[in-house]
Formats: sequence, structure tokens, C-alpha cells
Amino acid sequence: AYSQNGHDKQALKLFREMRLEGLKPNRVTFISILDVCASLATLAQGKESHASIIDSGLEVDVVVGTALVNMYGKCGSLDDARRVFDKMPQ
Repeated sequence: AYSQNGHDKQALKLFREMRLEGLKPNRVTFISILDVCASLATLAQGKESHASIIDSGLEVDVVVGTALVNMYGKCGSLDDARRVFDKMPQ
């Protein structure tokens, strides 16, 4: 809800707190946090989230993959965006 209402920094803070508590993000949470990373251009947080996405097995999800491509593109990491795009299922 924070990210959907323009409260990106609060969304990122809540996501970090959630992770510290040991809660595992789901598909919707990852998509939301990737949008926040894209909006704030926080590449380091985006890469950290990408690693968690790989660990959770959601990298093959087309919607999550699209959010990753968007985040990398908006953060200026076009090589990473292309790598994710090339790995996406057709």
C-alpha cells in the first residue's frame, strides 16, 4: 500500500523490517519492492531483491521478470536488464 501511494521510502523501510523479522516475501511483495527500487533508482537494493527472487524460485515468473527488467532499466543497468530479459520464458 505504501508503494502504491507514493510512499516509496516507507515501503522500502517496511520491506527491510519484514526481512529482518524472517518473513519471506511473495510474488506481489517482490513486484512492489522492485517498483520502489525503480522509482528511487536504488540499484543496490534492487540487486539484493533480485538475489532473494532467485533464492525463492520466482525468477521464472514473467511478471516478476518484467518488474526486474523495468527496475534495472530505470536504474541505468541496461546489461542486467538485458540478461534478465534473455532468461525470461517465452
